[in-house]
Amino acid sequence: QVQVVESGGGLVQPGGSLRLSCAASGNIAWINTMGWYRRAPGKQRELVASITSGRTNYADSVKGRFTISRDDAKNTVYLQMNSLKPEDTAVYYCNVNGRTTGALLANDYWGQGTQVTVSS
Repeated sequence: QVQVVESGGGLVQPGGSLRLSCAASGNIAWINTMGWYRRAPGKQRELVASITSGRTNYADSVKGRFTISRDDAKNTVYLQMNSLKPEDTAVYYCNVNGRTTGALLANDYWGQGTQVTVSS
């Protein structure tokens, strides 16, 4: 009943920028936290950045380079990625933590992932 769709991934040169977008739709009534995770081949999934009301959280590896933002009117979260490095190459997944209509507890909803490749 809840769909999470990412966009904005692609191939970029080192030092370049990309902006990822993630929109939640469907039977979502309230969103607590939205976040971005990534998984490189052969590695564990890691939290990149998350945002809730008045709070942001970043992995140390992306602080100062990435910025997460949120548009509540559109149920959309963005990840502005600047000064990209080859080690940023990964599949980036959007996570939405929220409640559907009538639900007491929040659940996690995941997007399908979008590939980010940083290479010269």
